[in-house]
Amino acid sequence: MPSTNMTTRIKMCGFTRESDIDAAVAAGANAIGLVLYPPSKRHVDPDRAGQLAQRLPAFVTPVLLFVNAKAHDIETAAAQVPGAWLQFHGDESPAECAQWGQRLGRRWLRAARIPLGQDAPAFDLVKYAHQYSQASAILLDAHVEGYGGGGKAFHWSRLPTNVNAHLVLSGGLTPANVADGMAQLRHRGLSLAVDVSSGIETAPGIKDPLLMQAFVAAVRAADHDATPGA
Repeated sequence: MPSTNMTTRIKMCGFTRESDIDAAVAAGANAIGLVLYPPSKRHVDPDRAGQLAQRLPAFVTPVLLFVNAKAHDIETAAAQVPGAWLQFHGDESPAECAQWGQRLGRRWLRAARIPLGQDAPAFDLVKYAHQYSQASAILLDAHVEGYGGGGKAFHWSRLPTNVNAHLVLSGGLTPANVADGMAQLRHRGLSLAVDVSSGIETAPGIKDPLLMQAFVAAVRAADHDATPGA
């Protein structure tokens, strides 16, 4: 049964500056994503990830994003950010993800790359969630070149309504559209969180405090509207 808790958790991703980390925490982010993928314009190396994660207060969770990373790179980044969740965004198999979670003692997310366009092939999210059943959540992102961060939204209405997994909606979210996405996906899985990157930026890796505040306000307004009796 989907959760009736209407407090939607918010992850903000792709940070490169301490001031933006501080602004995200002040705005009300629950988790902060750090991209350990060198081709990304939001990439940070393990040392930098550790420096940025040190800004986080208690109960704000760091998340390390990997794309087909080498074992040494995963181990090094995880050592620099104790307690971070792992997010696998490449071609990692269910066994590989589970092995890393067990080896490092970390919870992990698996990104599902949903095809764009009305004519795109259907994505079997029910099967995908079953394959990655050991994941703490399935993150729903648009299938774009470069493994995410492209600011594109997929067609939310095409997703199934009976996914046996906690879901994290990502891909092209902004303060203007996040409420619509939440309304369409809120009861399709066990719970729903949201993840934003380009929608709170002035440039890749450069966050805007006002956009972060507006995003959180939009999520909380949607939570209020979805609360019975509100």
